Formats: sequence, structure tokens, C-alpha cells
Amino acid sequence: MPETLGFIGLGNMGEPIAANLIQAGHPLRVYNRTASKAAALIANGAVAASTAADVAQTGGIVLTMLSDDRAVEEVCLPAGSFVERLGAGGIHISLSTISPAAARRLADHHRKFQVEYVAAPVFGRPDAAAARRLWVCISGAAEAKRRVQTIIASIGQGTFDFGDDAGAANIVKLCGNFLIASAIESLAEAFGLAQKNGIDPKSVAEMFGSTLFACPVYQGYGMRIAEQKSESAGFRLVLALKDINLALQAAAASSMPMPFASMVRDRCVSGMAKGRENMDWTTVIARGVAEDAGLK
Repeated sequence: MPETLGFIGLGNMGEPIAANLIQAGHPLRVYNRTASKAAALIANGAVAASTAADVAQTGGIVLTMLSDDRAVEEVCLPAGSFVERLGAGGIHISLSTISPAAARRLADHHRKFQVEYVAAPVFGRPDAAAARRLWVCISGAAEAKRRVQTIIASIGQGTFDFGDDAGAANIVKLCGNFLIASAIESLAEAFGLAQKNGIDPKSVAEMFGSTLFACPVYQGYGMRIAEQKSESAGFRLVLALKDINLALQAAAASSMPMPFASMVRDRCVSGMAKGRENMDWTTVIARGVAEDAGLK
């Protein structure tokens, strides 16, 4: 019998992940600040908790999918938090993209209550989350990772283990988001050059997506940019900027220059200044490139 899990954070990513856990047979106790977002899950058997702490059972497992360092710390650090409720033998799986420094602080805090912290940030947009096509990076104590492996397997298509350091999985996540942001900028510039010379960007996207750059990021983002779709915000610009800033912070702490990351950060800051913080990052970056080129 699958054990009852707690889940905190039912946004664009959290809700489909929680739905997959229910589909996998896990009884679920859920909490979200906006309670109405839990309605579909409750209709499918989840139990609503009145506070974040109430999702936890002694020695159990709680997953969180929250927006940033502050949001995760707000549910973990106060007296009487779900971390304290979990107690000895409990595990917290953090799916959020947060700073590696915050992940390490949280792991230290959890140890005070004999709770294991497993970092498990994910790659994939909301549609991938719904389809169980996420890629999951994990790091943390080996025994805790063994205990949660079937849970992680039920939300994604593959898991990559980066060792015991609680911050390691988040470093990898930030590296990945930096690479995606750089690809979006590069694709938008290349297609802009093609368009300025009378070439249909879609034909260029089709060629490169099936030959030199036949991979999901160039295929998926490439066609979105080439078709110039103003899509719904699967990943809001404000969150993209947060992640690029986290990558630059980690780089500074590591004495690692990242000039491309600085350039993409400026592109995101420009979008924020234009009031586009809640638009999808792909749309904002591509639009910024087009505007610089005098393209509509």
C-alpha cells in the first residue's frame, strides 16, 4: 500500500505533479495558499490541509513545489512547521528551483529534527509535468533517495543522481536553465537574421531541428519562436529572471565568470521593465530580440 504523502504548492507545476502522484496510487494531503487550486485534486481523492504543517505525518514524506528560496523557507523554518511535524524518519522532497546555498541551509535545519532533505528540481514545462515527462535531478542522503525513488519515478521519465550534497541538484538545475535561456536567445537571433533576409524562420527551424540541433530544446523552443506565438506562461519571465540571478550568484561564489548569463539577465530585466513579468520567457526573449532588429 503506497504511503500517504503531503504536498505543498499547487501552481502550474505542482498541480499536475500532485495529480500524477494520486494516479500512481498515493493518498495525498495537499496545501496551497489559494485553496481553490486544490479543487481538482480533492475531487480525485486528495485531502485538503488547513495549514502547510498539517500535510505532514510523523516519519512520513512531504513534497514541496514552491517558487523561490523565500517561499520554501517560509514553510520550513518557523516553529511548528511541517518539518517539525515529520520528525525522526521524515523526508522532505523539494522540487523547487532554489539556490544551492538555500538548499544546504534547509538540509542543516532539517537535521535538527532528524528529517532528511532531498533536493529534486525538475526539468519540463507544465504539459510535460502532466504527461510524466519531467527529468528529475536529485541529491541528498543515499538512504533517503532510495526510499523516495518510486515516488520520483511516478512523476517523471528519468532521474539523475548528483550525490549527497543537498545543493548539487540545484546547481545542475541552474546550469540547465541557463543553457535553455541561452538557446532561446540564440534561436531568436538566428531566426531574426533569417527573417531580415527574407527567409521564413519556420523553414530554418525545421531544418536545424531535424539536423544539426535535433534535440528537444532546439525543436520545441525553436518552433515556438519561429511561429512567433504569444503563448500562455508555462514559465513566467519573473521566475526565469530569478533563476538566472541564482545562476549568477552561484557563479560569483565559485569565481566563475558567465558572460552569456549576464547578457540573458539583461534581456530579462528589459522585459520586466516593459511590464512583461507574467508572460512566458520564450515570448519575452524572442520579442526583445525582434524589437532590437526592428522586426514586428
